[in-house]
Amino acid sequence: MSLSYSFIFLFSITLIIPSGVFSHQSNIMLPSEQQPTEKLTHIHFYYHDIRNNKNPTIVQIIDTPKNVPNGFGSTFMMDDAMTEGPELSSKQIGRAQGLFGLSSFQDLGMSMLINFVFKEGQYAGSTLSMLGRNPISEQNREMAIVGGTGFFRFARGFAIANSVNDISTPEHFVVEYNVTVSHP
Repeated sequence: MSLSYSFIFLFSITLIIPSGVFSHQSNIMLPSEQQPTEKLTHIHFYYHDIRNNKNPTIVQIIDTPKNVPNGFGSTFMMDDAMTEGPELSSKQIGRAQGLFGLSSFQDLGMSMLINFVFKEGQYAGSTLSMLGRNPISEQNREMAIVGGTGFFRFARGFAIANSVNDISTPEHFVVEYNVTVSHP
């Protein structure tokens, strides 16, 4: 009699939990085979590193001795404007906020942790988080998008960064970003 109650109990658990499939071999709930539909979103924008004494958007927080190659260890915080066009006067869509440091003895490579904070348009209130190595002397630098919030919750993808050298100066460095993310 207790065997039949056990069978009824196990059968009722399978019916109560609709989000997966009950495995009788391992007595665990396996994920459902249905996958959520994912969207692919492409975003294009520019950000502006301002390194002047009046209104800097990038500040060095750790300096290294002069004898260290490539400024290895120098660390910066940033809160850069993100704009639709390459000019600082074009429509601002958000802020690129985060931290980066020079992390290579051999070249000008940075390790970056940047949050793209969207303040205007259809993505307002959402963020994307970028993490990766940025070899700044190269064009088409690829970094990982490792997450997001709001519209981009559970995002993953990549960002391609390109320096806009023809309009950049040592005090105002412009970077173009093409970001592609997959998200629910």
